[in-house]
This record gives sequence, C-alpha cells and structure tokens, in this order.
Amino acid sequence: MFSSFKSDKDVASLVGKLLRTGVFTASAVALFGGLIYLFRHGGELPDYHEFKGAPENLRHLPGIFTGVGAFSGRAIIQLGVVILLATPILRVAFSAVGFLLEKDLLYVFITLLVLAIIVAGMVGGLGG
Repeated sequence: MFSSFKSDKDVASLVGKLLRTGVFTASAVALFGGLIYLFRHGGELPDYHEFKGAPENLRHLPGIFTGVGAFSGRAIIQLGVVILLATPILRVAFSAVGFLLEKDLLYVFITLLVLAIIVAGMVGGLGG
C-alpha cells in the first residue's frame, strides 16, 4: 500500500485526502443525526432556565455506539463529533508513517511523541 509513495507530494496528498474525507464524513454524519433529532424533537420547546449537558450515555464511546444502534439523533451527532476529533489524530499517525517511509527518523520520533502526548491526554483525562 505504501510502497507507491515516491515523494513528499504523495504523502502530503494522502494526508490531505484523509483530512478532507474525515471532515466531510463527520459533517455528513452530524447532519444526518441533526435531521433525525429535528424530526423527532423539532416541535419541543427548549428549557433555557437550567443548563443540562450531554447525557451520561453520550460521554463515552460505548454509550455513543449504543445510541447510534438505537438510531438516536443526539448519539449520531456525537458520533460526528468523535469522527471530527479523530481526523487530526489520524493525520498525525499517517504523518509518522510518511516520515518513516522517507527514513527521516528525527521527524518520526517527534511525530510519535506528539501522538503519544495526544493519546495520553485523551486516556488520562488531562483535558479537564
């Protein structure tokens, strides 16, 4: 798969396609979920007197996937957000592979360090 890369332009082209595809997919999924949500709840009056965050089941991936399986509009919108957040992380991972193919070990190390920091922040809950 990666043996056909002959220059930096090929890797940059792949990374660009990855970003475009991720953003388009995330937008389409969120739009689809928004339409489902509006179809089911569009006539309800919002209550702005008290802030209610996302329900507990939509704050982690298993709950989101369960909601998507139940065709919940809010869960599908949340899946779109997850896809959007995963896109730049995949870009960093693909960049590391590209640098490895170019045998640029310093940039492979730096890119993997950035990826490790991102993953540690997500897994460790360091974002607040």
